[in-house]
Amino acid sequence: MNRKFDSGLETPTGKGAGDENFPVGSFLLPKRLRPHVATFYDLARATDDIADNGDLSPEDKLDRLDRFEKALNREITEDPALGKSYAVVASCAQTGVPVRHSIDLIHAFKQDAVKLRYDDWDDLMGYCNQSASPVGRFLLDLHGENRAGYPSSDALCNVLQVLNHLQDLKDDYRALDRVYLPGDWMAEQGVTVEDLDADAASPGLRTVIDLCLDKCEELMKNAHRLSTLLGNRRLRMEAAVILRLADRLIVLLRRGDPIAERVALSKTDFLVCGVRGGVAGLLKL
Repeated sequence: MNRKFDSGLETPTGKGAGDENFPVGSFLLPKRLRPHVATFYDLARATDDIADNGDLSPEDKLDRLDRFEKALNREITEDPALGKSYAVVASCAQTGVPVRHSIDLIHAFKQDAVKLRYDDWDDLMGYCNQSASPVGRFLLDLHGENRAGYPSSDALCNVLQVLNHLQDLKDDYRALDRVYLPGDWMAEQGVTVEDLDADAASPGLRTVIDLCLDKCEELMKNAHRLSTLLGNRRLRMEAAVILRLADRLIVLLRRGDPIAERVALSKTDFLVCGVRGGVAGLLKL
């Protein structure tokens, strides 16, 4: 599938699937479906890069993102700069997957362009429901899975999003003045956004981080049901691997300080979680 398009509206960072914290369309997925995953990811990456471009004004970001959304809705046609949207439309027509998942992601990126703070955990989850949940739902629909798996998939994807936010707390604040932490918890602990620019997490900020991890662990209880709900063996294996990687990253973020240094999964973590998850998914454990 040819995905080389005019990128006049895009502002690529050079980041690709290999730079993500968790597998994107890995070899575990059916080979025939991987091009569709790549098409979905390409649009998500391009529009996310626009939202994260610190050199663009919010108005410019919204205008660019709106054009990609209109192309998905077929309100703009035959614009070479919007080729990645057209590729998603073609992919969805072929697979029967709703284009809505890509539209929801663009809505999240539009929110990123204008919203820099979150009032509370529910406010943050509202964002994750558009920025993360659509990815899992896309994969379930692509594999013909029962949508009864949506809640567990949403739980996992939202956890992955929060963990990524916790890893990038300092970078998001410094580069984009974005803070993906519940504001009420920050206020209760006497934490200000300037604390994110320190050399190490303050006791109050450490408490807020741990509260977020507590919520992630609660969500993981539902998320772990996913690998038993999935019928497709390959997708079940992929999910089982990601579940174990998420569990491991929660442990690492409990132990480490994402303000002092980047807390990330190691090659050993990927190997161990890959083997254990792959076996668990294969045997439906």
